Amino acid sequence: WQDRGARIVKRAELLGLITMDRRTVAVAGTHGKTTVSTMLAHLLREGGVRCNAFLGGVSVNYRSNILLDNDAVVNVVEADEYDRSFLQLRPSEAIITAMDPDHLDIYGTAEAMYEAYAQFAALCTGTVLARRGLSGRLRHANVKEYTLMEPSDAYAMNVRVENSAYHFDLHARGVSIPGLTLGMPGRHNVENAVAASTIALELGVTPERLRQGLASFKGVERRFDVRFKGTKSVYVDDYAHHPQELEAAIRSAREMYPGRSVTGIFQPHLFTRTRDFVDGFASALALLDELILLEIYPAREEPIEGINSAWLLERVPIARKALVKKEDLLKELEGRGIDVLMTLGAGDIDRSVPAIVNLLNQRER
Repeated sequence: WQDRGARIVKRAELLGLITMDRRTVAVAGTHGKTTVSTMLAHLLREGGVRCNAFLGGVSVNYRSNILLDNDAVVNVVEADEYDRSFLQLRPSEAIITAMDPDHLDIYGTAEAMYEAYAQFAALCTGTVLARRGLSGRLRHANVKEYTLMEPSDAYAMNVRVENSAYHFDLHARGVSIPGLTLGMPGRHNVENAVAASTIALELGVTPERLRQGLASFKGVERRFDVRFKGTKSVYVDDYAHHPQELEAAIRSAREMYPGRSVTGIFQPHLFTRTRDFVDGFASALALLDELILLEIYPAREEPIEGINSAWLLERVPIARKALVKKEDLLKELEGRGIDVLMTLGAGDIDRSVPAIVNLLNQRER
């Protein structure tokens, strides 16, 4: 393409250009941003608000990570904090879902990461909607907060599980909408729904169309993605690669399938992240009944002496745990009873998903 005169630019730079000439909602956060941005795009489409969307994951509803509309009046953009790329955007409104320290190989310190988020918020010309507890770090005149089960600018109450689905009441923008149903599983996704719904209402989606959109939202691939559900076993695949994400995913599985045994297959992502958050990983993984731990997926990094999965496994305070090579994973599962199974991680663990689904299908037959 360069031989033909094309200029190659980074995704962040291109999104910055795209967001300059149309109202744009940018969704940032160390976790949750893909689900919130995808949910918001779906709510806008279902609500009759024409939009483009540039997402960080594949929408199950649309089987794509890009939604385009020639008559769009708003963009929905996932804003990535890695390498400070979100500072190239020019958002009108923003949602900030989380600011847990991450990418310290880039930022060096948590404070440097917080400063980048403050700079991002300052770029917004309209409302910044931040998860409760984050607004104190943001420099913006119009910061609103959202939360789960606690009164705030926007919040959900009466959260409950009925027939394997989450139901809740929404309070946002001065209105109360009772008895909403979320089509995507996971308690943490109810909180994500509060954020997406609040901005959808601000952009003109009616409460009734919002109700329909939430119920029809099928989620994002690899975000609490139920890949198999049979009479004997349930299998959930999730991108979780940060301690808070792991904890949210595992707790949601326990709430969705109470009283059942949960086995997690976790592939740590990056040597630096494993080193920096080892105690958090150990605490989150201890919520499992059984842990199958794979070797660290290095991505862009070189190994760090002493930082490996065996080191992490020692710190996970549960009895039923094992370190398994990725190539031996199917053989390991063939010899186990499986009740609720989860694959967790942002590396190449997703390549094992079809084989696991096939194994469970064979067992079901």
